[in-house]
Amino acid sequence: MTLAAVAPAFPIRKERPHPAAELLARRYGAASPLDAEALGPDQWNEILTALLSHRSVRAYRPDPLPEGTLETLVAAAQSAATSSNLQAWSVVAVTDPDRKARFAAWAQNQAHIAQAPLFLVWLADLSRLDALATATVGEAAGLDYLETLIVAVTDATLAAQNAVVAAESLGLGTVYIGAIRNETEAVARELNLPPKVLPLFGLCVGYADPARPAAVKPRLPQSVVLHHERYDATGAGAAIAAYDGEVRAFYADQGINAPDWSQTVSARVRGPAALTGRHRLRQTLLDFGFPLR
Repeated sequence: MTLAAVAPAFPIRKERPHPAAELLARRYGAASPLDAEALGPDQWNEILTALLSHRSVRAYRPDPLPEGTLETLVAAAQSAATSSNLQAWSVVAVTDPDRKARFAAWAQNQAHIAQAPLFLVWLADLSRLDALATATVGEAAGLDYLETLIVAVTDATLAAQNAVVAAESLGLGTVYIGAIRNETEAVARELNLPPKVLPLFGLCVGYADPARPAAVKPRLPQSVVLHHERYDATGAGAAIAAYDGEVRAFYADQGINAPDWSQTVSARVRGPAALTGRHRLRQTLLDFGFPLR
């Protein structure tokens, strides 16, 4: 009798690939900075899986969000770091269909703004500090300096990213909308913003439409963005050329005909016309009560 005849008929158990393997391959392609199989149990967790799974969702189901979801997202946002505890940001939740449609039009007709059940407009907000300091110590001249505006922009950005991570942990999709700055004045009027409040970007939140799934987009190799001890761009050209190939393959897989990443970003910064109205931002800031000293 052969060994095969007496061996138990159990399937051979294959080792499952590390959960990071596919995520790293999608995010970096051949330039993955990590050997996923070498990661120990203390080097990976569900939070990292969620972070590396991020994708921009531009198609939403009409389903409303469960009661309390907005407040949960804001609680996560308020748990982000804030410089000197100034908390120099605010957010406006927009659910009215007509108002969302206007935002979509101002943002170059991005239909997903009207489609998503919730649209959040994140604000750099120095108005609250202005009123508080004026009432408490009689002046707020420190708000006139560029440094304080940078603090407010940073605070709002950190808060928004916390909200994104929270939303995705709840099974929701998101996408940032920077194009609301194409029509900053119109946005400010629509939201009744006081002086010293700047709308920075919008955020669509909702359930992704499974009929139009979003994919994880490749990012630049870490060799381009990660520097050790001192800034060093040696080898960046070759790495970016390889990244162009990764992005080209990504778009081909999505059935999208798009130029290389290097061509796209170069066109985006070539001149003021490519900023689609945002080249006026400095004057807008002055008009909104930010002297920028």
